[in-house]
Amino acid sequence: MPNAERYSAELIQRMDLSERLAVFRFRVAEHPTFISGQFATIGINLNGEVIERPYSIVSSPFEPFLEFFIELVPEGDLTPRLWELKLGSRILIRPRIVGQLTLAPTVKRHLMMATLTGIAPFVSILRTQEIERRRGYVSDDRFLLIHGTSQVADFGPYLDELRQLAQAGSFTYVPTVSRPWQEPYWKGETGRVEDIVRKHADTLGFNHSNSIAARAGFQKDQIKEEEYFQMEDSASHIYVAGNKRSPTLANQSVGIP
Repeated sequence: MPNAERYSAELIQRMDLSERLAVFRFRVAEHPTFISGQFATIGINLNGEVIERPYSIVSSPFEPFLEFFIELVPEGDLTPRLWELKLGSRILIRPRIVGQLTLAPTVKRHLMMATLTGIAPFVSILRTQEIERRRGYVSDDRFLLIHGTSQVADFGPYLDELRQLAQAGSFTYVPTVSRPWQEPYWKGETGRVEDIVRKHADTLGFNHSNSIAARAGFQKDQIKEEEYFQMEDSASHIYVAGNKRSPTLANQSVGIP
């Protein structure tokens, strides 16, 4: 595919959270149209060959930039090159943005679960909800977002952002760390996402009778997940939203009528 069929995007902001996690914001020559929760395919031209991968978009469609929360894969083809980018550097973005991890119009309660960078599409959705609220749009949608990382630093800027959005909007945010012994000042939830989801879902009334997850009684047609690829040696799909390949839960959205 020639580069003419891709948009050029300039890196306008970069936040390095650690050696392996970073937030990138790009200004696109022609800002693409998309729905909160979808993903874009971004790439770098390397000696005439475009190396590209899909990443969920963090930013809202209402924002004038595209934001991505990315984890470095040292042996990967693309992310080591992304880590070399400086302000003003350019990448390529396919104009067609796709993905199924968007809000279902027929449900009003949404249980969302993510680990690490899998939070990206949910931030996009919740930012959009807040922007629409400020513009006077009244919604009766309810959200429960459970976000798990190994340590507090891995939440990046989204820990404070989501806490603030939760105070202003109609959703509950539950961050959890799986290595609390490394975080003596952490006062929040501890444990893996899949270990604490029932506790909070049950408390807030998100259950299999009114929700879109297959464990704990949820039916297959009640689960909404983003699938980028399937590892051939795994019995289950690996769901990635700008995250490393991992057999653990990466991204799931549950909607409730």
